[in-house]
Amino acid sequence: QVQLVESGGGEVQAGGSLRLTCAASGRTFGTQAWFRQAPGKEREFVSAISASGDSTHYADSVRGRFAIARDMAKNTVTLQMSSLKPEDTAVYYCAAREVSNTISVYTSAYNYWGQGTQVTVSL
Repeated sequence: QVQLVESGGGEVQAGGSLRLTCAASGRTFGTQAWFRQAPGKEREFVSAISASGDSTHYADSVRGRFAIARDMAKNTVTLQMSSLKPEDTAVYYCAAREVSNTISVYTSAYNYWGQGTQVTVSL
């Protein structure tokens, strides 16, 4: 059974840090990414990493504050989030492409999704 399971969400004060983990099972994937969705807003791209781990991409809103990494042996992808702001509050979703090693910022490019984990940043 193919699964993506996120963990590590929670509530933190502005300026704090959180680390999200996406554990994949059932198969290996191509590019993996993190998206987020705030209440009343569309799901938006946060960051992605290629299958080989040698290429990454970030949304302008998180560049320099977030870092994505991939552990091939554990089949996990992490998102280290620092200097968090209230506007980072959202449900964060892990996503994966079936085969492609190309990074995409579009939700339609991703074949598999996790159930999401809530991140809340308070003042």
